Amino acid sequence: MWLSFGFIVVVTLLGLTYLGQKSAKADWNGFAINSIDGLGRLLVKYLHRLPDTSIPLPESGAAIVVANHVSGLDPFILISACRRPLRFLIAREQYERPILHWLFKASGCIPVDRFGKPELALRQALRALEEGEVLAIFPHGTIHLDSDPPKKLKGGVARLSAWTKTAIFPVRIDGVGGEGHEALAPFIPSHIQLTLGQKIHCQQDNFSKCLAEISKVIELTP
Repeated sequence: MWLSFGFIVVVTLLGLTYLGQKSAKADWNGFAINSIDGLGRLLVKYLHRLPDTSIPLPESGAAIVVANHVSGLDPFILISACRRPLRFLIAREQYERPILHWLFKASGCIPVDRFGKPELALRQALRALEEGEVLAIFPHGTIHLDSDPPKKLKGGVARLSAWTKTAIFPVRIDGVGGEGHEALAPFIPSHIQLTLGQKIHCQQDNFSKCLAEISKVIELTP
């Protein structure tokens, strides 16, 4: 009995690994993380019905992707809409979660210590952009729904763009079935729609204008 069960588990894992590798679109420099990339794309495509949408990132060089944050599914959505690996800025308490820590570390997530020294994450993000990587940032900082009270966008994304002369690619996520949920959201069917805004270049002397332009896309403000 246990031998048969073990055989089934091994075959299932091999099958999932094969599907993941075949469906992966970005190279994360790791066999396991590339497999997860592919499986995540399949999940978002078939369970959450993401249209064939691609964020128009440059083929190389630094870029910043920003989006509204409505659920725990959002990172998978952004990854599925990109052909390059994304380095997410996430809260340190999330980064250090047991079991998931290895995944966040392997995928290059940058932990933000919101109650200690957030400037450390800013410096790490700055280095990533200087090395030509793509950052992904949810500028609300936490899950924030349209029905919630208005929340000011965090200014770090504007500073990073201005300091490195890096374009921001704003994305609006709609149609998530598990809106407002973290762990459950990936398993609740959706019909996702993405709204892609024009790329934005922030200027050193006008961060507020830059944040307002981001807000127009991800918050659908007039």
